[in-house]
Amino acid sequence: MASTTTTISGKAVNPIGYGLISLMHPGRVSPADAIKTLKAALNAGSNFWNASDYYGTPEYNSLHLLNAYFTQYPEDADKVVVSVKSCIDVRNGIPHCDPESVRQNVEKCLAILDGKCRLDVFAPGRLDPDGSVEETVAAIQEFVDAGKIGGVGLSECIGASLRKASKVAKIQTVEVELSLFENRGIYENGVADACREFGIPIVAYSPIGRGFLTGQYRKFEDLGETDYRKMFPRFAKEHFDNNMQILHAAEEVAKKKGCSTVQVALAWVVAQRGVVGAPVIPIPGTASEERLKENTAVVQLGEEDLEELKAALEKVEVQGARYSEKHARLLNI
Repeated sequence: MASTTTTISGKAVNPIGYGLISLMHPGRVSPADAIKTLKAALNAGSNFWNASDYYGTPEYNSLHLLNAYFTQYPEDADKVVVSVKSCIDVRNGIPHCDPESVRQNVEKCLAILDGKCRLDVFAPGRLDPDGSVEETVAAIQEFVDAGKIGGVGLSECIGASLRKASKVAKIQTVEVELSLFENRGIYENGVADACREFGIPIVAYSPIGRGFLTGQYRKFEDLGETDYRKMFPRFAKEHFDNNMQILHAAEEVAKKKGCSTVQVALAWVVAQRGVVGAPVIPIPGTASEERLKENTAVVQLGEEDLEELKAALEKVEVQGARYSEKHARLLNI
């Protein structure tokens, strides 16, 4: 993987990271195979790993997997930037971001990792709508000052919250949904402007639109009966044909570049660095080594390619909300 690196918590990060959530779906991937996938991700150049204590179960989540990985490969601990989200009650999805809850969650995550690797970035998975982002960040910063973790991150916030937080601590990353399928949010809620102002790298989750941009799903009926995507309004039957126009635009560019739509989608996200004025790191997740190779084969989009995609995105408005109403209340805090 070749291209510009970004420094996060004092470590160099390559252009495309890796999200661990795909390794934690119940029954899909054995711990041994998950460790093999992580090794393959690092070998492919993905050295920003995005984990959470709510990816999995309280008894075995992605932090337990990281413990197992770095127990087996201790020599890799300094090669990876480990970013962890926490502070969400998995039973009801409610964030607990008051200072005492934050401290408890940081300590819990550190205990699970057990010194096998450094916790480079700690972020609340969502902010409390009724809480103070300054108090939340200050509590995390206590652990930075004590040398127990590398830095502070935020997730799914707005530009105003980033600015408030930046008065209290240096924010290492902000994690948001960004893709051809979700291409306007950070420019409308002030995140892009704040990241430019403070030089905060953006970590882009769901950069392939939850698989929509793979081309695997051509019509609503291609989604299985129990496909989790059906819980997202954007994947509803009445929106599917309209939203397919985004995939078609990516396919046109992919044909010209001789690459896959996935590679176009990831290249577009990386290229937003030039628009935002701050680094943008996509974190695709997969349990397939073949997909890993595809994801990390960095494709460079030229000005003509970017203009073609820009024109398509201006023409087509993605229909359907990102999340259900229940979950949407915790976005843009």
